[in-house]
Amino acid sequence: MLKGGCYCGEVRYEITADPVMSAQCHCRPCQYISGGGPNYYMLVKPDSFTHTRGETKTFKRPDLENAVTREFCPNCGTHIMTRRPGIDFVIVKAGTLDEPADFGKPKMAIFCAEMAPYHVLPEGLPAFDGLPPRR
Repeated sequence: MLKGGCYCGEVRYEITADPVMSAQCHCRPCQYISGGGPNYYMLVKPDSFTHTRGETKTFKRPDLENAVTREFCPNCGTHIMTRRPGIDFVIVKAGTLDEPADFGKPKMAIFCAEMAPYHVLPEGLPAFDGLPPRR
């Protein structure tokens, strides 16, 4: 079981199943959310993710077609997760885990075409300009 939450402790969660994937995203929106770096995340099945304390506030850009829904702590602003149209997983931010080592290492890097010049890719990490091909 994985546990995590926001910076101030108002929002807490548990994940009861192993993540399906871990990755890093270099898209420009993730750079905004992370404060400039890539966004490290895990895909988890929605039925394995449960809030155990507090509720997140949501934000979805109304000007974008198929915009993602971002969920964050209403008190401290920590970005907890994202819900993306068309995928059946919750995208949980690795930095919100109680034990960051539980994230392990990313299995791929996505949206590398939008990388900032100071982003670094680990050697040998599969990297994609956008999303990887669907299997």
